[in-house]
Amino acid sequence: MQNIEVYQKSFINYLEDFATEREPVNLYEPVNYILKLGGKRLRPVLTLMTAEIFGAEAKVAMNAALSVEVFHNFSLIHDDIMDDAPLRRGQQTVHEKWDINTGILSGDAMLILAYQLFEDYEPKIFQSLAKLFSKTALEVCEGQQYDIDFETRNDVTIPEYLKMIEYKTAVLVGAAMKMGAIVAGASEEDQNLIYDFGRFLGIAFQLQDDYLDAFGNPETFGKQVGGDILENKKTYLYLKTLMLGTNEQKTRLLDLMTDHLVSEDEKVKQVKMLFNTSGASEATQLAVKDYTEKAFGVLERLNLSEGKKQVLKQFGIQLMNRRV
Repeated sequence: MQNIEVYQKSFINYLEDFATEREPVNLYEPVNYILKLGGKRLRPVLTLMTAEIFGAEAKVAMNAALSVEVFHNFSLIHDDIMDDAPLRRGQQTVHEKWDINTGILSGDAMLILAYQLFEDYEPKIFQSLAKLFSKTALEVCEGQQYDIDFETRNDVTIPEYLKMIEYKTAVLVGAAMKMGAIVAGASEEDQNLIYDFGRFLGIAFQLQDDYLDAFGNPETFGKQVGGDILENKKTYLYLKTLMLGTNEQKTRLLDLMTDHLVSEDEKVKQVKMLFNTSGASEATQLAVKDYTEKAFGVLERLNLSEGKKQVLKQFGIQLMNRRV
């Protein structure tokens, strides 16, 4: 087993070889641009790590890992268009740097490239990877649609929100791990268990992201702290405040979300205070812990050595305690 930095480095080298100049330039240059923008590379690292945990060499899982990363970045291009987002990882988004039509077409090409990366695997593995990929890709689209629907709804429930983040974020984490298990020839039972481990961790990861968006350190978080508040997003913190808060706190939160006269700094400050005083911030941290513990519960049933289970557990602990 290697540490995360080693997996990241070998994956980035592989990505660099993949992201070469091709014709037509106006189609492939945006593809290479977003792939090289950086990021944590969490999902491909999980694919490589899982392959090794189940007894294969990480390099045999490189194409599967790259497929996950290409698909993830394809979804970001289209998400940025839908959100009219100007920046991604501190740089111009694809549709801002080029135009919307380029963003749509280059994104489409990335989805096809993601499928192509399975073609070098033997037929049985190819079929398993493609079947999982299709299911996951469709669920990510469903999650995105739920997210869009929530923008105009005032009756979003916590179970609905959890389903949305499961589909939009967590299923891809689960799929990344399951792909590593598929390539390594793990049993179907272990493939499904490692998928659930990743899925639970993915939910915990997104809930932690919700928390850090409000309470993270702007120096380390990498995004504008309070961004979700300014965008009036119905995050777990927001929904928990409406569930746990007093009538006065609920009314104040709803008022702040529609008050166009309050300054941005004041809005963030007051909403964060409501998250704290209602108990929502503590409840969110408990939910992160709960989903991480659910992931750890799955580990007990995996057909792996205790040492390998500890590697996976340590990874989950790092995610739960992250500040970036």
